[in-house]
Amino acid sequence: MTTLKIHNLETAPEASKTLLEKSLKSNGMIPSLHGVLAGSPQLFEAYQTLHKLFTESSFNKEELTVVWQTINVEHACHYCVPAHTGIAKMMKVDDSITDALRNETPLADAKLEALRTLTLTITRNRGQVSQEELEAFYAAGYGEQQVLDIILGLSQKVISNYTNRIANTPVDAPFKKFAWEKK
Repeated sequence: MTTLKIHNLETAPEASKTLLEKSLKSNGMIPSLHGVLAGSPQLFEAYQTLHKLFTESSFNKEELTVVWQTINVEHACHYCVPAHTGIAKMMKVDDSITDALRNETPLADAKLEALRTLTLTITRNRGQVSQEELEAFYAAGYGEQQVLDIILGLSQKVISNYTNRIANTPVDAPFKKFAWEKK
């Protein structure tokens, strides 16, 4: 049962309608998450802005997927894990990456695994990271910008993961085939 209202173009606050129209135009539908976020025009705009900025960060499509899904899985987001599985497929990210992230198993690529590990550490420890953990991340080929970009991605995911947990947002039809539950 959904615990927060899922808005549409008729029920949304006036300030959210333009964002919902953009969502409909770009997705061919209004994702349930966007309908829930529309209840707060400011939160909806913040989420959209963070999403845009994160996709423009220093990360490529595989790295974006690693950060998103690592956080989604850690937060046990029943909505975002299937949605980002579908998004990864649209982005043509190798299924082995998505499968490992969904199953919480190490990634075959050492650099991506270093990204997954630091993302998980930052998420679990609320930003408490040791110098040794940073050095391991840097040794894998990343730098300070990527540490900060993880925080940007985490900011976006906190909005969506927490909203979906509170709202019990129903998974959209295109992503139902990627349903997931935390083990």
